[in-house]
Amino acid sequence: MFGDTIAAISTPPGRGGVAIIRLSGEGALAAAQKMFAPAGKTPVAKFSPYRMYPGEIDCGTFKDFGLCVYFRAPHSFTGEDVVEFHCHGGTGIARGVLQSAVRAGCRLAERGEYTKRAFLNGKLSLSSAEGLVDMINGESEAEVRAGYMLYAERLSGEAVRLQDQLTEILAGIDADIDFPEEDIEHTDLANVRGDLQAMAERLDALLSTYRTGKKVKEGVSVVLAGRPNTGKSSVLNALLGADKAIVSSAPGTTRDVVEGSVEINGVRFDLYDTAGIRESEEEAESIGIGRAKQLIEGADLVLFILDASAKMSEEDRAVYDAVREKQKIVVYNKTDLANAGESEVPADIRISAKTGENVPDLKRRMFEMCMQGYNADAQFLIEERHFAALSRARGEIGEAVSLCGNVPLDLLGVHLRAAWEALGEISGETESERVIDEIFAKFCVGK
Repeated sequence: MFGDTIAAISTPPGRGGVAIIRLSGEGALAAAQKMFAPAGKTPVAKFSPYRMYPGEIDCGTFKDFGLCVYFRAPHSFTGEDVVEFHCHGGTGIARGVLQSAVRAGCRLAERGEYTKRAFLNGKLSLSSAEGLVDMINGESEAEVRAGYMLYAERLSGEAVRLQDQLTEILAGIDADIDFPEEDIEHTDLANVRGDLQAMAERLDALLSTYRTGKKVKEGVSVVLAGRPNTGKSSVLNALLGADKAIVSSAPGTTRDVVEGSVEINGVRFDLYDTAGIRESEEEAESIGIGRAKQLIEGADLVLFILDASAKMSEEDRAVYDAVREKQKIVVYNKTDLANAGESEVPADIRISAKTGENVPDLKRRMFEMCMQGYNADAQFLIEERHFAALSRARGEIGEAVSLCGNVPLDLLGVHLRAAWEALGEISGETESERVIDEIFAKFCVGK
């Protein structure tokens, strides 16, 4: 518990139906008594927890009619006494309630301070807090779902279970080292090796999810590449279902990168319509072509767009050479026009961006190629910090397996303790104050 009481507006700024101002700390109920006049006979000091009470909120120079609810410690989000005021939405009203809370003895909360207090009071783990911010910032169903898996303590639960196994093994090792005269072997090396190998396999399974998890969190990067006038902008618009890019029959219309995002099966795909790649003496177009090449290099997937109504040209071949080694889908566009026949690069799919023919099939192919084996209900590593910590734990356990039976027990214990420490960075038991502060700084004020 903390000695001071904090206050903040917990809803987004601007006009809305309702705004929520949250107080947390030992003095939350006392502050509410100064701010709130109940409409009924029950005084604030006698409020039943978790029940809404209507009444008048004193905002200093004006008043608002709203609701007050009290959450008694430790059964609240922060683990402290919490009071929430639900007032009418509006910047001036919410700010007035907040200023009234400050006059009643609260101080303004810092970024993420409510969630940090919840963590420090044992209401949630460090990884659960990271899952919460991922849910808040999530732009797709898959991001929110993956964040919830973290928030629901799935990963921290795994880390704690592995730590408990290591603690049990270390206890046996310590007993053998401290009491050798008792002639009792607490450590069966054969069993220890088997247990450690099973732990290594579990860590390998978790680590293998990071590649997909990273795409879930950051989005799948898809670059549309091709020579000018193959209809890349039309394909982008067809995939987005909106006119994002300018469409023209004149070659070189797209001179910079045009971006847009679309959800496919809940996963965000970030699409980049690039300048048609060709030799150009125009400075603006040349800069756009340079950016296109950079994007292709870092893309998860390239849609190589060809014109189905024209024979493959030298410019087409030059672009194909640039994307040959990338994961790609060869897309023949403009099938609504006369078909020029198959060229030396076979089509993966033929579409018409103009009529929408086969565009849904293109989306399906994009998803299957980039999210192979994806299961919406599975757990994925989505944080680089978690991947790094689990990788260190896996390395230490691997060392212990290779040394088991070949070195003194105390040396084996060094690697197992290092693995325990690495896993503690997930559960929050061993993470540094600096990293903790960085994590909670990702939150907005009021959360």
